[in-house]
Amino acid sequence: MIHSNLKFKARRLHRLLLPRRLVPLLAVLFALACGRGEEPATLLLVGGRILTMDEASPEAEAIAIRGETILAVGTNAEIVRFRGKETRVLDLGGRLAVPGFIDGHAHFLGLGRSKQRLDLRGAKNWREIVAIAEKAAKEAELGRWILGRGWHQEKWDEAPDPNVEGLPVHAALSAVSPDHPVLLTHASGHLLLANEKAMEIAGVTARTHGPEGGEIVRDAAGEPIGIFRENAMNLLTSIYEQWAKSRRPEERREDTIDAIRLAEEECVRHGVTSVQDAGADLETADLYRALAEAGRLRVRLYVMLSDENSVLEGKLPGFHVIGAGGNRLTVRAIKRWMDGALGSHGAWLLEPYDDLSGSAGLATESIDAMRETARLAAENGFQLCTHAIGDRANREVLDIYKETLRERADGRDLRWRIEHAQHLHPDDVPRFAELGVIASMQGIHCVSDGPWVPKRIGEERARTGAYVWRKLIDSGAVVSNGTDAPVEGIDPIPGFHALVARRLADGSVFYEEERMTREEALAAYTRNAAYAAFEEEIKGSIAPGKLADIAVLSRDILTVPEEEIPGTVVWATILGGEVLHLLESSGIE
Repeated sequence: MIHSNLKFKARRLHRLLLPRRLVPLLAVLFALACGRGEEPATLLLVGGRILTMDEASPEAEAIAIRGETILAVGTNAEIVRFRGKETRVLDLGGRLAVPGFIDGHAHFLGLGRSKQRLDLRGAKNWREIVAIAEKAAKEAELGRWILGRGWHQEKWDEAPDPNVEGLPVHAALSAVSPDHPVLLTHASGHLLLANEKAMEIAGVTARTHGPEGGEIVRDAAGEPIGIFRENAMNLLTSIYEQWAKSRRPEERREDTIDAIRLAEEECVRHGVTSVQDAGADLETADLYRALAEAGRLRVRLYVMLSDENSVLEGKLPGFHVIGAGGNRLTVRAIKRWMDGALGSHGAWLLEPYDDLSGSAGLATESIDAMRETARLAAENGFQLCTHAIGDRANREVLDIYKETLRERADGRDLRWRIEHAQHLHPDDVPRFAELGVIASMQGIHCVSDGPWVPKRIGEERARTGAYVWRKLIDSGAVVSNGTDAPVEGIDPIPGFHALVARRLADGSVFYEEERMTREEALAAYTRNAAYAAFEEEIKGSIAPGKLADIAVLSRDILTVPEEEIPGTVVWATILGGEVLHLLESSGIE
């Protein structure tokens, strides 16, 4: 179990926490400090470069921690006086320590689920996808559902044959998995690929109509090719969920807890101490709360509820949670989806796609339903966080926010957000700051999607409106950063590099005028992300009284040459004053 494993690691790491490795000067200072009556720390971090993100004291050498909070920040000489008989000491060896990374937009349970399913991100083409599924089908018990995620046709080294709109046709997949229903989710999460068995169980035929806000992709003869876009995915996923819910409740609960533990392990390994979970239902939120209150939730979660308006009506007050389980869980936001993704041609645009002239994307939520959600959020004091990628989706959401905030905010600081804000019309950029709307963006999407974005929306729209975080910052908007895991990996270093370099895999730069400075990029992952969740008083910077959540890096990402940033790894993760991850010193530069 992950929690017992983490405790075991913490005990093992106790032997690596380094009184014997301290420089002689600290031993002398300790002797001089004895008897001063200072409150002893439980953990000291010494001998590093501490970048605090606290304007009052931007840099330091050492940190004193007692329990879960920070006692003091200062020089080695100032901090050593907090050492007592039971104090553990970690020598940073000159490494950079920063506030624990806050992933401002990820799907926490989805990250864990992705570790339980087929990982398709590394597949180079459709043939490899089929081979992965064939192997899984041979190993799975008869009739069991096979799930996977991570394929992206724009990243393959060859187009699938046959294809429709560049998307694969299910025939080859169905041939290798005739006895197993297979569902393979696109990397973006906005397309679903199903084999023949899955469509048969779901009753999908050429006569099946796609739902509003969704599309069943068909060949020239009108037959479904196995690709389901946006809301049409529900035709398949609802059937899988019925099967999943048919299992014993205890089995389902343990499966979910296992996914949570896998997600925690992945976060801790990468220095991510808090995750803003972009969409959880009430049942999952209840489980999070039970784990938090039992002391079994390690990574701090800020949860956005994703249930329909009819489900949330009347129940929101009972789910308003702030800092449960020692600041492990907060639930005070609602998540909605206004459109889909550019990669799936589902992002809702003001003008049609350049490479699909008959479509301007899809609205996955009606304007009336969005207005109702905004009312619910405002009346119950909940933050509203809306997925909007296309320029029309962003404009419509900003219009709804303006209308609702004017009528219902009553002077309250609601800090409503747009998740992704990926493609904006230039006229809408200043509206974020004017309305106090937070742009919750994902730097890694820029370099991941950059090679094909101009093909989707044309060079001019890409240059003036795609991933324009520089324009947003200069206009006065707050920009926070995340990964959208498991769409991308949870590792913050590639996202940080994307924010400051915007460099694509081929070495080209995606509109360099939109780059962030390194200080701005780190703020987007720490201080700004804390602000985006109303948590700037307890996290996002290293200062006395704040939570002792800290990441120590193998390289100084603020000063090393840009090309060396991607080679950085997290050397240590401290969460609530506990060292939960620590690399051995051998092999670390």
